[in-house]
Amino acid sequence: MKIAVAGTGYVGLVTGVCLAEHGHVVHCVDIDERKIRMMQQGISPIYEEGLSELMIKNKERLFFTSDYIAACKDAEVVFIGVGTPEKRDGSANLSYVYEAARQIARTVEKDCVLVVKSTVPIGTNDRIEKLIQKEKKAPVKIAVASNPEFLAQGTAVRDTLHASRIVIGVEDEFAKSVMLQVYEGFDAPKLVTNRKSAEMIKYASNDFLALKISYINEIANLCELVGADIEDVTAGMGFDTRIGNKFLKAGIGYGGSCFPKDTKALHWLANSYDYEMKTIKAAIEVNENQKLKMVKKARKYYEDFAGLTVAALGLTFKPGTDDLREAPSLVNLPIFLEEGALIRAWDPIGEKNYRKLYPSEIYYCRKIEEALEGADICLIFTEWREIQEIEPELFAKYMKKPIIIDGRNCYPPERFRNRGIIYESVGRETVC
Repeated sequence: MKIAVAGTGYVGLVTGVCLAEHGHVVHCVDIDERKIRMMQQGISPIYEEGLSELMIKNKERLFFTSDYIAACKDAEVVFIGVGTPEKRDGSANLSYVYEAARQIARTVEKDCVLVVKSTVPIGTNDRIEKLIQKEKKAPVKIAVASNPEFLAQGTAVRDTLHASRIVIGVEDEFAKSVMLQVYEGFDAPKLVTNRKSAEMIKYASNDFLALKISYINEIANLCELVGADIEDVTAGMGFDTRIGNKFLKAGIGYGGSCFPKDTKALHWLANSYDYEMKTIKAAIEVNENQKLKMVKKARKYYEDFAGLTVAALGLTFKPGTDDLREAPSLVNLPIFLEEGALIRAWDPIGEKNYRKLYPSEIYYCRKIEEALEGADICLIFTEWREIQEIEPELFAKYMKKPIIIDGRNCYPPERFRNRGIIYESVGRETVC
């Protein structure tokens, strides 16, 4: 099939590349000319494992352009995969989605299905359908379908090619038939429902996982107070198949492009109907507080941070991505900077994006050892493999004062016992 994809961020680009991998001819369109030039050369503008390789492998049927007419005029299916960033009030900004829908409506010249892949509030697809009927130029049928994504940054390609499920929200048989044809080669359960249910499935799924993370972080905080071990607690919980062992890893909160935005968007949507989702509201509050645990723990050892050398290991919100959106490092490190600390940071992927925010205020290191050199305290924000492989002796060897605040529970505490190192993590005993 000939497919067009509007937007080349995480959702749009991964979707386009993976559809090409399944044999479809795909034209990806984006208004950012710089990104288009990069992708035309086989260079991915985002870091995602396996993405660049698939772009090169499928270059014979994968094309990139800034021209909506060239991409969409004779497409059988057009996906919208643009961003829906959070507004100040917590609602989703749909301006990019609506603008993409207008461009598509004005350029298609044959019957097609417009597929909303972006995460949008319930009812958005209905509004898009009205919009395209108003904006379309040619006398063609444009059916609207909801097809939410369930990819995670760092594993987005795998999550798309080997999906846990494919949800298709449609209102007519034409859209249903076309969408099942698009995903014919995908070995995954397929659920066909109406558009509003498909939109809700996306929010309900993401927000449930956010709830699970926030819950286990609250349990971890209580474990610290009563002397329980969160690792043993989650192991015991995980044996229960009703609970499962996924998303039970305690830490310093969730980040990224989905959970923070989607919890706030659903909470805002419910409020617009005069209904308060107390569980979602609590998850948002817990997560915001959890991100500040690093600063709170550090203050147990230093009243203020003036003149301290701080080693920051990991900057991104999770390993496997260069994304900094809602990363706990962006909440904590500015506090250390404001109080006069010198920060020596290491991240294998995220440094480039962090430099855009702090080009000179932070000293960026090529090696972990360089970041630890002379440090008064070490803060671990991301559980990169390279960090997890550090031996305790390395901290003692390079740091001026070996105090480690591990926000991701990268090591068993007993590894640091009786080594002259203070090691503090989340929901577990502090050892020294």
